[in-house]
Amino acid sequence: MVDNMQTDNCSRIVISGLSGDSGKTVVSCGLLASFINRGLQVTAFKKGPDYIDSAWLSFVSGKPARNLDSYLMGFPVVKNSFIKNAVHHGINVIEGNRGLFDGVDVSGTHSTAELAKALNAPVIIVQNITKVTRTAAANILGCLKLDPDLNIAGVILNQVAGERHGKVAKEAIEEITGVPVIGMIPKLSTKFILPSRHLGLITPEEFEEKSNIIQDLRNIIEDNADVSKIIELSQNTASLDYESEKIIKQEFSIKQTKVKIGYFRDQSFSFYYPENLELLEENGAELIPISPALQNKLEDLDALYIGGGFPETNLKSLAANNSMFFDLKKLVEDGLPVYAECGGLMYLAKEIQWKGNSYSLSGILPIKIKMFDKPQGHGYSEVVVDSENSFFDPGIHIKGHEFHYSKIIEFNPEPKSSLSVLRGSGCFNNRDGLTYKNLFASYLHVHALATPEWVKGIIKCASNYYEQKKTKILIER
Repeated sequence: MVDNMQTDNCSRIVISGLSGDSGKTVVSCGLLASFINRGLQVTAFKKGPDYIDSAWLSFVSGKPARNLDSYLMGFPVVKNSFIKNAVHHGINVIEGNRGLFDGVDVSGTHSTAELAKALNAPVIIVQNITKVTRTAAANILGCLKLDPDLNIAGVILNQVAGERHGKVAKEAIEEITGVPVIGMIPKLSTKFILPSRHLGLITPEEFEEKSNIIQDLRNIIEDNADVSKIIELSQNTASLDYESEKIIKQEFSIKQTKVKIGYFRDQSFSFYYPENLELLEENGAELIPISPALQNKLEDLDALYIGGGFPETNLKSLAANNSMFFDLKKLVEDGLPVYAECGGLMYLAKEIQWKGNSYSLSGILPIKIKMFDKPQGHGYSEVVVDSENSFFDPGIHIKGHEFHYSKIIEFNPEPKSSLSVLRGSGCFNNRDGLTYKNLFASYLHVHALATPEWVKGIIKCASNYYEQKKTKILIER
């Protein structure tokens, strides 16, 4: 790391809202598309733990969108991650989450507002004005009063019912607060609304009509917002210096050869933070994408990483691939290290019940799972490792997050577990981190910048398994 590196010429803007579902993702994606159309370099960031909004930001920008989560990583790491990944002669779009001041406590700690201040970034509020006019000004005035140190640079009105509706709200906001209204987006037909389901938006990989979506999003912004003004606002920023805390750099690369780590990647499994995969590669892994629905067997692997996603929406194709189940079971019995989170845990179950039907899956773990209509675990999680397992040393404290509509409803026998849940739902009885041989499965999602032990654990396990295979081959000879 270069200690004196700064974000010179690093234009940036935070797109926030007064609540969830305010239209932040549509505006953020539309702006990215418009900036690119003007020949500008862009990078996108998402505040908080999120896979789906980040996937859309990545899809539109054409490069990985990074998550900035001060609760998980701490502000120094978040700031350093932003500086490392930001474009320095373009525009960086940071999409907030929930409401502007919503954090983990009554003080709004780790909110979008606190992130914006840490990054010295101006904020544009996307405000849904359904059935309100002058009251919209009261909301913006309240934001100004609540935190005078926050740079609220503009407002984009959303769900505008008509010309008069937008005109009255705009004039009220500007006259009462002095904050310029720089966009008014009308109520859109369903054609222009990003599709959603129980976990939020569907992922770009699953969206069948995405050929024109970038153009549609760009048109929404360019037809209804002052893009030139937004570019001007994004340039009203000062340089940022790296924090004294170094960006996380691991020191445990494999010296003998690269280990082969497979990871499930298709419509069912797409929840992977870019840094998780990148840090595995930087520390000696060759990553091999695998489709558990289409491929009949696993490659010659040293470890397997099964991330989260939507296995419930593809249960028929997953359940039909018995060859993959058989191959994975055999490898697990042989000691293959397997790390699975959320959707990956579901794949390892004996059975999943969804919409009145039951589907048999790999059966590697003696658990049955049921999908519910409401979240069974949602939000930040904290756990402590209290039992032996292949990936984490006992005593480690881990911060992560969970968001699942599934729940373990039956187990026989009770699987071993290695995590005591301090905050969150976990698997059952305040426990998580189910283990079997060199397998570890939990509902906990971790980010490698927040939990460097995760990278170390996978590389260590893969290296050990590689050496065991090499020794076995020599003995057999």
